[in-house]
Amino acid sequence: MKKELPKFGKVSADIFDRVILPQLGKKRQSVLVGPQHGIDVGVVELAGDQVMVLTTDPLFVMPSLGWERAAWFAIHIIASDAATSALPPQYLSIDLNLPLSLQSDDLKALWQEIHKSCKEIGLAVVTGHTGRYEGCAFPTIGAATIISTGHRSAYITPAMADAGDQIIITKGAAIETAGMLAVCCEKNIAKTFGKKFAEKAKSIFWQMSVVKDAAIAAETGVRDNGVTAMHDATECGVWGALVEIAEAAKCGILVHKDDIPLPEKIGKICRRFGINPYISSSEGTLVIACRPHKTSEALRRLSDAGIPAAVVGELLDAKAGNYYFEHQVKYPLEHPVNDPFWPALQRAMREEDKY
Repeated sequence: MKKELPKFGKVSADIFDRVILPQLGKKRQSVLVGPQHGIDVGVVELAGDQVMVLTTDPLFVMPSLGWERAAWFAIHIIASDAATSALPPQYLSIDLNLPLSLQSDDLKALWQEIHKSCKEIGLAVVTGHTGRYEGCAFPTIGAATIISTGHRSAYITPAMADAGDQIIITKGAAIETAGMLAVCCEKNIAKTFGKKFAEKAKSIFWQMSVVKDAAIAAETGVRDNGVTAMHDATECGVWGALVEIAEAAKCGILVHKDDIPLPEKIGKICRRFGINPYISSSEGTLVIACRPHKTSEALRRLSDAGIPAAVVGELLDAKAGNYYFEHQVKYPLEHPVNDPFWPALQRAMREEDKY
């Protein structure tokens, strides 16, 4: 049976396995970590026990957010992937393929905010390309690569996690879903929950990054000394991230759904737009695997930094499979495959125009 490409978003695991993975150019022994399911970075060996960690993503800019929010989110999406390696993001290569409609004043405003976000994270822009082209359009206006360097003993990937590691989740489910809806559909939310609720809900937007979460978690120690894996819950949300981290580690996983934080405002926004918060995009939620003897310290460090976090499960032997408990009832834990967020956001933004 012919496998079709998705209407939007990442290709399926089947297409990735059949089309991408068998054809990765020249093989080099210096590539320590190449493209894999559930792993957001590649790792290349350098001289002197140093490594270079790289990650690449689309440059996703939504002008409707305003240039400050749009640039902040665009850079933090990519930096969040880089930060899951436990090495701080350092260098940025950026390609801007701009629509013909973009004027110089808007480019200046956008770039000023990109510069501001890079300084905040600690990113130096080292190379790139900027141009306007026919056929280019917001929100995807290019791509960017973030590079980090460090000692080969200092980085982690989800493949390093093992059975017995405890699973920590920061902030809760559906952070990105609620944050984007709160900003893009403020009038709709205000009509339902009141202006005060709508105004406060917009602050969720600034939680849509795991750069700080990952840096704080890594201070606990890495590998056998603490955190073994980190993964941000982007497409397909918390459920997708949990399955992906288990697959990368070649483990099973047990999750207690009732222990996964779901802040009240986020729950209300998801219900208003008919979205399951556990399978919906959640940039800003960090899934952490941690050796049990360091879990308490990781939680303390996150709490001291003002980042809510909770232990929600553990990795198991692969033969145990993937499952979760909800109200003491056991269910299989499967990858959602389809994320409900972007279709819901598009519908909600069309509704917003009516208010």
